[in-house]
Amino acid sequence: MSEAGGGTGADVRLEAWGEGDLWVLRALNSAETTEHLGGPESEERVLARHRRYLGLGDGRMYRVVLADGGETVGSVGFWEREWRGGPVWETGWGVLPAFQGRGLAVRAARAVVGAARTAGRHRYLHAYPKVAHAASNAVCRRAGFTLLGEVGFEYPKGNPIRCNDWRVDLGADPGVDPGAGAS
Repeated sequence: MSEAGGGTGADVRLEAWGEGDLWVLRALNSAETTEHLGGPESEERVLARHRRYLGLGDGRMYRVVLADGGETVGSVGFWEREWRGGPVWETGWGVLPAFQGRGLAVRAARAVVGAARTAGRHRYLHAYPKVAHAASNAVCRRAGFTLLGEVGFEYPKGNPIRCNDWRVDLGADPGVDPGAGAS
């Protein structure tokens, strides 16, 4: 699955998460990339996350790869969660520091919207970046998510935070570019 650039930057494609992708989680587990996620995780927690990614029964994790050249630039995925009394898809992403600032997270988010739409099952895909995480909130806006408002979360468990609830209606016409006209 690939996502066209639609401006500056490179096209990306999503490749299913595999056994050999643990290195991506390790590379994304820095103080810089986990600042809004509670900080770096222990090696034990990174390994547990990798096993969860491999075993997602409901949802899917991907490596984000440059369409030209195949270089891995990060990860993105979607999984099931209960939200406001019903099941929805949740999404999250990470881009390696060397590739940030190029619009690749937006392209990956758009591509994962398509993957969640294809998976069916749920009408909505949500993202919950911290209110203060300007870059992730901008990704949501530019990828065509609708801001529903602020919500309280615990992440990591036991750590209360304020997040924005962004949502994409997967039942909307997939022929319409969710990011058209967004900046």
